[in-house]
Amino acid sequence: MADIRRFLFARHLRATPTNHIVHARRGRVVHNGPGIAFYFRPLNAAISEVPVAESELSMLFGARTIDFQAVSVQATVTYRFGDPRVAATRIDFSIDPYTGRRIGKPLEQVGTRITELAQQYAVEHISTVKLTDVLGKGIPKVREVTATGLAGDARLADTSVEVIGVRIVSIRPQADLEKALETPVREKVQQDADAASYERRAIAVERERAIAENELQSKIELATREQQLVQQEGANAQRRATEEAATGLITVKANAEQSALAAKAAAQRERIESEVRAETTRQLGSANAEAEAAKLAAYAGVDAAVLQALALRELAGSLPNIGTVNLTPDVLTQALSQLGQPRGGGGAGSAPASPPPGE
Repeated sequence: MADIRRFLFARHLRATPTNHIVHARRGRVVHNGPGIAFYFRPLNAAISEVPVAESELSMLFGARTIDFQAVSVQATVTYRFGDPRVAATRIDFSIDPYTGRRIGKPLEQVGTRITELAQQYAVEHISTVKLTDVLGKGIPKVREVTATGLAGDARLADTSVEVIGVRIVSIRPQADLEKALETPVREKVQQDADAASYERRAIAVERERAIAENELQSKIELATREQQLVQQEGANAQRRATEEAATGLITVKANAEQSALAAKAAAQRERIESEVRAETTRQLGSANAEAEAAKLAAYAGVDAAVLQALALRELAGSLPNIGTVNLTPDVLTQALSQLGQPRGGGGAGSAPASPPPGE
């Protein structure tokens, strides 16, 4: 919308770059162009504002196929005004010179015309094809037919409307028919999904089987190795027992031989010691006999009294120690009297008289 301001008895208009202004005064165009600004008097000015930017028009309409199935078409048409000055002469784009607001509704009028023309071309084409064709591959063809028809339409050309592009957003049948048409595809997709699930499960089962076989093979391998280990341990134990038995036998033999040698050595030692003792005894007896013979030979010419004294001395040496001896006059007299008597009466072998009690 143009910006109009009041200055005393005149008005000032300032347009945007996307709007084309046509200012006519007394039937003659005095200002023409987009984004212009000028002063004017409202009483003798006729001003039209035509948009030069591209506009998009959305539309939704129904159609019927050759097999009598209703469909709804959603489309968008992009257009613009090629010659705004010509459009201003064909459609009322005039604005209020005091406020700048549009007096009529030209854009709605243009939109209605474009919608009706687009609907006409699209419906004419859809009515010649089947529902499955228009739903499957019909969108490009509908777009092409509609764009070609709008571009060559004389009524749009007279108003300088240029159709830049046509987009068919969707072509949809009724809800129940759409659901029925979706069922085979949905079933096919479900079957494919089931097949994929079955295949995935089959692959999973195959992998599980492979894993189970690997585990079983591992268990068999472990059992085989364990058996080999047990056999090896048994063989080692048997070899160890054999070696220990052989070692024990060798030790027993060695001990027996050693014991035999020790016994033989002990017997030989005892024999030698016995022989030595016997020889020593023999030599000692011989020596004693010789000594006794020598003694007897030495005593052969000795007096009997002397021999008696020597015997008493030997006897005294053999007697125990006597701490105190009491010699009374009687005992001493008797002893002296016996010593003075001759040895022939009693004989050499007679025993001496017993001492009196208390001696």
